[in-house]
Amino acid sequence: MEGLAEIVNLDRNITLAINSWHNPVTDAVWQFFSHVQIWYAMYLIIIVFVFIRLGWKKGLVVTASFILFIVACDQLANLIKHATCRLRPMEDADMLARGLHVLEGHGGLYGFFSGHAANCFGFAVCSTMGFHNDRRRSYRWYSIFIFTWAILVGLSRIFVGKHFFGDVLVGFAAGALIGFLFGWLGQLICRRL
Repeated sequence: MEGLAEIVNLDRNITLAINSWHNPVTDAVWQFFSHVQIWYAMYLIIIVFVFIRLGWKKGLVVTASFILFIVACDQLANLIKHATCRLRPMEDADMLARGLHVLEGHGGLYGFFSGHAANCFGFAVCSTMGFHNDRRRSYRWYSIFIFTWAILVGLSRIFVGKHFFGDVLVGFAAGALIGFLFGWLGQLICRRL
């Protein structure tokens, strides 16, 4: 138990260290990345390009893999949050007393693991695998863009005070695993087409 307490304390300290880097300009940038509404337009554009690059049959399969991934990831994140009952930093009196900078209003009470981080990182994995159904191009620039986006979204959750550093890391790992699973299933079906 002593080892776990040290890990939790380290996680809290890293979270406060990251969260303390703020000013009005960077606060606005992190809030931008943290808002789910801006993702919708980007995801819609990506889906349009999936259909353009892969055709309607493979495009439909890959889009279905995205949708199924997001549903599965959201459900798992909610299940784990309610099973672990780990408070968000903004709900933790000790974190607030230690100077946690909160930029967004209260969400759910629990935050382990970050659904935002899981969804974005998993989408990066799943969509990169989806584009690789088109063997004519490498999609390297897309991969760089989407993984950078995912990392920035994950970090934004620490900066706005909604998640601990560990919540985000576990979210990245869970999202990558689930994204790989649905990306692989999409590739399997696309090969049979």
